Amino acid sequence: MQHKLFGATEDNLLPFDGEVFYFGRIMKEEKAASFMEQLLHKIEWKNDEAFIFGKHFITKRKVAWYGDFSFSYTYSKATKYALPWTDNLLEIKNLAESVTKAKYNSCLLNLYHDGNEGMAYHSDDEAMLLKNGSIASLSFGAERKFLFKHKREAQSLGIVLENGSLLEMKGETQSNWLHRLPTTRKVFTPRINLTFRTIVT
Repeated sequence: MQHKLFGATEDNLLPFDGEVFYFGRIMKEEKAASFMEQLLHKIEWKNDEAFIFGKHFITKRKVAWYGDFSFSYTYSKATKYALPWTDNLLEIKNLAESVTKAKYNSCLLNLYHDGNEGMAYHSDDEAMLLKNGSIASLSFGAERKFLFKHKREAQSLGIVLENGSLLEMKGETQSNWLHRLPTTRKVFTPRINLTFRTIVT
């Protein structure tokens, strides 16, 4: 199984069956630190929950869901309703849109307190999401490794997501690839991830 680590590049990171672009840091370190502080204290964070094989799980990782309207968003059989945008989120959304040239109407936020918290392999392919649409993933705080794995082929790759960086997934990526944030014993500080996306209404 092939496994590579990439830095910022204008090229598609995926070898086939999808499009992923890593723009690297799109803001100065001071601005990223300011956003991180505001997001930590001004977002209505809640512990995430999921229903798996009939059992109810509550994660240490915290999440929040914001958007243009009170969209409902269901994954792992748990439903969330979008809160109104904050000024900080709108500023970050405008920045993401200026880089990706796409438009987004919602954002799922994740707060990982340290390296002990991560995310298992999954695809963002829920029916309410715009099929093959752009998902802009912004990272704040601790640098973490992010992995992709093809759903059928023995192909995988990874990238280290920097503080204040932007990763865009689009095209057939969600149909053909899984992605995850692995846990690590080397990270002791929090990371906040914002994934801007488009809900079909």
